[in-house]
Amino acid sequence: MNIDRIIPADFRGCISIYQNDKMLIEKAYGYADLPNQVLNDMETRFATASAGKAFVAVGILQLIEKGLLHLEDKIGSFFDFDLEQIDKEITVEQLLTHTSGIPDYFDESVMTEYEELWYDFPNYRIRSNKDLLPLFIHKPMMYPRGSKFQYNNTGFVVLAMILEKITGMEFDRYLEEFVFVPCKMKHTGYYELDRLPAKCAFNYIYDEERNDFRTNIYSVDVKGTGAGGAFTTIGDVRLFWKNLLSYQLLSPSMTKTMLSNHSGESQCYGYGMWLKKTENDFNPYFQGCDPGVSFKSSFDKKKQILITIVSNYGDDVWKLWREISANLTHFYDENGGGLSES
Repeated sequence: MNIDRIIPADFRGCISIYQNDKMLIEKAYGYADLPNQVLNDMETRFATASAGKAFVAVGILQLIEKGLLHLEDKIGSFFDFDLEQIDKEITVEQLLTHTSGIPDYFDESVMTEYEELWYDFPNYRIRSNKDLLPLFIHKPMMYPRGSKFQYNNTGFVVLAMILEKITGMEFDRYLEEFVFVPCKMKHTGYYELDRLPAKCAFNYIYDEERNDFRTNIYSVDVKGTGAGGAFTTIGDVRLFWKNLLSYQLLSPSMTKTMLSNHSGESQCYGYGMWLKKTENDFNPYFQGCDPGVSFKSSFDKKKQILITIVSNYGDDVWKLWREISANLTHFYDENGGGLSES
């Protein structure tokens, strides 16, 4: 099986495929720093956009297992500021499942480009969850709470704020202590764009008018929030899956709940995880997209295959994921359930 022939010649980023603990492919492509021609490699830290919602969901579910929080708890009980038109009866579970109706600061059904947010509001002011409040607190509800599924970034910002309220810690410090460190994810964190640590890839946006690339430093929050923005490596993503699926982060029952469908049939979503429906089950995946950022990581339960693809140029990782998955399925079926890198 030759996966290399599927990968476009101009792909920039990293691809990792494992079956069980056997590596099928793990390769880096393109430049982490384009002007200085610094190559991406396995130690490169990539931005992952909304993929961070999975980490926040784990943090919230940990608090629930500790008895510090309940799925039925209402947001009106946590905050001492005026929620204005936002329904105070929205529950933690409705935030987790994108069924809250809370006004979304980036409504993907209306806005097409995330960087549109920063035309009138400077992105360098976004260094914590509460810094996003001006972008949604004065807006009306999008729909009555609990009435439907609609992907919502504000919901996970509010979840991170709840986590901070309960623990007295900044959400990223909590995630570092209770998710990243236990998983030995030493290269994962929420970094400020003007204070990036070593080995972080720059993210590039193609400028058609000038026929060159610009970085996304004016196109995204300067630091990630509950809605997303974590930097991580290909290897750390694999460690996250390994620890999540072996119940090191959550109990078996809570892990099963996290990876169960809570959103109906039109969109399959657990708690912080997307779900792809199979014949008798769901395969979990998490993903993210920002200007210059594209990420998808999936786990096939039956085949025990983990695929992670990330690009720091916003390349179409979803199309590539579909092509790789189809190719792997063919070889899996042809070889009686076994795969080989050759």
